[in-house]
Amino acid sequence: MVIAIIYFTGDQHFGHANIIKHCNRPFDTVSEMDEYLLVEWNNQVTANDTVYILGDLFFRNAVSADDYLCKLHGKKHLIKGNHDKDWMKKTDLEKHFQSVSNMLEFSDGSHKITLCHYPLMTWSGIAKGSYHIHGHIHNNADATYFQLLKSMPNALNAGVDINHFRPVTFAELHIPYGKKQRGRLKIFIPKHRLSSCRFQNAVTLNLLETWL
Repeated sequence: MVIAIIYFTGDQHFGHANIIKHCNRPFDTVSEMDEYLLVEWNNQVTANDTVYILGDLFFRNAVSADDYLCKLHGKKHLIKGNHDKDWMKKTDLEKHFQSVSNMLEFSDGSHKITLCHYPLMTWSGIAKGSYHIHGHIHNNADATYFQLLKSMPNALNAGVDINHFRPVTFAELHIPYGKKQRGRLKIFIPKHRLSSCRFQNAVTLNLLETWL
């Protein structure tokens, strides 16, 4: 029997060349970034798995969102971000998403979770140990709000910039940010090797083992 897994992710910015500079992503071109994000997603997620996307999936993309979405595995739920308006107008959302929401509250069977693209200071059930999963802030660790959110153990950042550039499970979201950052220095593929390695599965898996 195949066991379906729930994943969380966000802030891919497929198609957005400037995000490479803004977030110091280890890619030379947007095509390299998009290929890596796509391969990492599909290495992790199967067709039976569920993926909650915390917004900003595409931005200023030359390739249509439909072309990407047809390739991305999983049963997808979109939580809208501030950069999702344009591509959503051009996309058959019912074809690609199980649901599209501004904010979503649900239970994964073990945890009550509030999903929103933007980080919240409070949410339903916070006093009873519920969780909030968000995106939006990328890896901007120098910002005051980033440090504040780090002090809130039940607020979890699902953005790809601090989560191996791939969807992650609830358990993986609990890895402390500092440990992710220490591993991040080891996981990055040097720019001169990105095109030549073509993101082969063996290379990716070895690097992820180093990260974790």
